[in-house]
Amino acid sequence: MTAPSTHTTKPATGIPALLKTGFINAVIALVLFSLMVGIRTEAGSEGQLTYWTRFGELASLVAAVFGGSIVIELLRQWIGPTGAEKLVPPAVQSGMSFVGRYLAPALLIFTLLVPVIFYNQRYILDLAILVLTYVMLGWGLNVVVGLAGLLDLGYVAFYAVGAYSYALLATNFGWSFWICLPLAGILAAFWGVLLGFPVLRLRGDYLAIVTLAFGEIIRLVLINWQTLTGGPNGVSGIPRPTLFGIPLNNSDEGLAAKLGIEYSPTHRIVFLFYLILALALLTNWVTIRLRRLPIGRAWEALREDEVACRALGINTTTTKLTAFATGAMFGGFAGAFFATRQGFISPESFTFQESALVLAIVVLGGMGSQLGVALAALSMIGGFELFRGLETYRMLVFGWAMVLIMIWRPRGLVGHRAPTVYLKKAQAISSDLVKEGHG
Repeated sequence: MTAPSTHTTKPATGIPALLKTGFINAVIALVLFSLMVGIRTEAGSEGQLTYWTRFGELASLVAAVFGGSIVIELLRQWIGPTGAEKLVPPAVQSGMSFVGRYLAPALLIFTLLVPVIFYNQRYILDLAILVLTYVMLGWGLNVVVGLAGLLDLGYVAFYAVGAYSYALLATNFGWSFWICLPLAGILAAFWGVLLGFPVLRLRGDYLAIVTLAFGEIIRLVLINWQTLTGGPNGVSGIPRPTLFGIPLNNSDEGLAAKLGIEYSPTHRIVFLFYLILALALLTNWVTIRLRRLPIGRAWEALREDEVACRALGINTTTTKLTAFATGAMFGGFAGAFFATRQGFISPESFTFQESALVLAIVVLGGMGSQLGVALAALSMIGGFELFRGLETYRMLVFGWAMVLIMIWRPRGLVGHRAPTVYLKKAQAISSDLVKEGHG
């Protein structure tokens, strides 16, 4: 009888292995990009289908994938599994920690000064409002996905409930934005609880399928209930927000007339910017406070292990329901703001693509990380605008960037899953409580 061998086979690291890896990736790229890039189709003037080939660009992409695969494999072999830290000098590491410590306050100060710096640039102000809207949506979904660990693919449903709640209440009853805003959050939270009950016993892929179906159900209801929601035509004429009853227009009762200053349409944009900033900061503050409460620690325990969470006596039913309700409430607030900013809403604004985008922001930023979600929203929403000039290649470049981030930063830009409450120093146990007779 021979002893088992303890020798482990090392992966091949020679030139043939590198060429094999590059060849396999190049073949996969060729298959994927053949229809996406190699052949372009378009409807002709008489309705016929016309097409043309772009084999040169296809060959360039395949060659780039082949060379990039070899470079990545060489870097992996050079760095090794534990040698990544050696590439960063200690001085650079300390500088990065210093930057990370003051990054959030610096971003907040810069955000407060955005309307002052870019007052005459309407495009940047509108883009900043859009980014802050997705930051708020990301922080709201972060409660469900990042803290409680419940995969929600139908978050856009609560966004739609908040938007339509404000639009219908404001147009039918003439209620102001400040009255409808809390009502929109409450109604969205109510629907979050209704979603939570059917999924109490579900997890993983099954939970994702049910939440995805819930989002589609809400969208189909908005399309088909025409007597209430207007159907595909949506709701128009939604009132604009006021500064506690003072309109921001060019009338004699407007804010500019009361302050004795010259009216400018930018006043309303600046007001909307600070309004969504205040709502986003409120979402951030409430989330941080909830994490330090027992319900927040219950969410984190549910995220790590639901079976152990139940064994510890935590009521998983109320834990899941509160997570869905809290996240839905913030989504309802964001929906109400979206409705008053646009002045018009329709079911086309609340598709699955919105849920996927918000979920991507949470995952790429780092589940459970408030700063990471904000940075991911800035990168993704701003990235779409930055690469707008690339036209057809914009989504391709953006997709490659997401893949690279998931490879090198699998826990997101700011991966953070440390417990909210932990012992700073070890505590000795009384000898009466252990069998060994010592602490």
